[in-house]
Amino acid sequence: MNQETAAPDTQLGSPIRNFSVLLSPTPRGARLGRLLATEQLRTWGIPLEAASHVVAELAANAATHGRTSGRDFRLTLYVVGDTLRIEVTDTRGDHLPVLNPLPPSEQEDGRGLLLVEALADRWGVTPGPPPRKTVWAELSARPTHHP
Repeated sequence: MNQETAAPDTQLGSPIRNFSVLLSPTPRGARLGRLLATEQLRTWGIPLEAASHVVAELAANAATHGRTSGRDFRLTLYVVGDTLRIEVTDTRGDHLPVLNPLPPSEQEDGRGLLLVEALADRWGVTPGPPPRKTVWAELSARPTHHP
């Protein structure tokens, strides 16, 4: 299910934009999430490079570490003013992400949150109603044009 809403202008004079989609907790679902998010951000005129990488990492983590058979994960994008918030909600609230500051160089994984840390202004984890958790990241996102 794809959903996009635009709330009425806020008191600050800028619209609140929202996009949300449920995805299968698979590598294919994570790739689809990145592609859909990139296209939505392009439509909104939001710079893509950093946001695309953050979406890719958070979605891949949900598909890999937050996977529960038969339960999808949700990717949500919010734009409020000049801030883009990326949220990925999965059903493994018991499995919180850990930032490994120095993963072994020969290790092929474990670097995703380092990338999120480097690209995002802020990021964190919010426990949801059991069994969920939401991993989120916020980036400054000045639109390149107004749609």
